Amino acid sequence: MSKEKAFEQEFENKIENEIKIEPRDWMPEKYRENLIRQISQHAHSEVVGMLPEANWITRAPSLRRKVALLAKVQDEAGHGLYLYSATETLGARREDTVDDLHEGRAKYSNIFNYPSVTWADIGVIGWLVDGAAIQNQVMLTRTSYGPYSRAMVRICKEESFHQRQGYEIVLHMAKGTPEQKEMAQDALNRWWWPSLMMFGPSDKDSKHSQQSLAWKIKRQGNDELRQEFIDKTVPQAKYAGLTIPDPDLKWNEEKGVHDFGEIDWSEFMNVIKGNGPMNRSRIKARKAAKENGAWVREAATAYHEKKMKRAQQKQSAA
Repeated sequence: MSKEKAFEQEFENKIENEIKIEPRDWMPEKYRENLIRQISQHAHSEVVGMLPEANWITRAPSLRRKVALLAKVQDEAGHGLYLYSATETLGARREDTVDDLHEGRAKYSNIFNYPSVTWADIGVIGWLVDGAAIQNQVMLTRTSYGPYSRAMVRICKEESFHQRQGYEIVLHMAKGTPEQKEMAQDALNRWWWPSLMMFGPSDKDSKHSQQSLAWKIKRQGNDELRQEFIDKTVPQAKYAGLTIPDPDLKWNEEKGVHDFGEIDWSEFMNVIKGNGPMNRSRIKARKAAKENGAWVREAATAYHEKKMKRAQQKQSAA
């Protein structure tokens, strides 16, 4: 057996026996590329996802809401940093992954290309968007790549808080004045279908899903995750007194799940291609943030280099 074949066999054995793949382990180049694509896309989504909510920090209806939202946006920034760090363990340069986002070579979640036009949107984003994220991400705590798996443990705990925070806002509004309930229903109407699209195309149409499942990068398919999310969310909407905007939604007694209507995948593809309501605004904001923060990175680099030089001089003198 050749050396390459032996490494490949060892890799397959680790996958089969639920042993984590670590940064210094041999791995197929396609596995590495698949992970860099997925984790960097995840990182981009966390960072871009700060924008629709940061838009409401100064306009939150109370000090309590303002502080909670500020903490949430800060959490999302931290998630992005964990995930960019995970891509670096695979040999990717963080600057390159960020440039890929800014130049349109990398994607982020479709959901963040929609505007947050009312305070109710902040509640629904927490309830639905973070709820869908948790549904997607809990399985990633068991992903086959060690650094990604470990990062997801903390991320999922924080996302769970975000989801509860969002649902509490929705409940408060749904049980409030008729105008507040109407605002909550309107937000649900606008965010429901994009939230279902977050799980990605049906497994049979997904370019990466089957290979990711085979390598145990993902542990569940897109369709299964979407179905579980719907089944969990429908009772929550009912409890809040809100209506899911899907006339075809009904309980299937035989299957024990909710049947639901057709998703408009043409809208999903249009948004992913850069034609959503906020695509250009989101990328413009991320580019501006990079440009405005250049002096901080330059100062940190200069300080680090100076510190290293002094350490080398001390070592030489000794």
